[in-house]
Amino acid sequence: MPKGRPGGNPDIAKYGFKPKHDWGESCTERMQIRMPPSMKAAIKAGLIKDWQEVARRAIAEEIERAQSAEENN
Repeated sequence: MPKGRPGGNPDIAKYGFKPKHDWGESCTERMQIRMPPSMKAAIKAGLIKDWQEVARRAIAEEIERAQSAEENN
């Protein structure tokens, strides 16, 4: 028994998956972070939109700084 709409969705490009990030590799690895309860509450309340991407960019900037400092020493 076939599932879905016959012929597929002609507007799939409009509704298909679009990556939110422009990283050169896929974001498949996971890590945990400890934070104060107030920080978690602010994130859960929606204070920071797309907080995962904000965290990834902050970590990437810190890695670049560390690598730059390492190269200069």
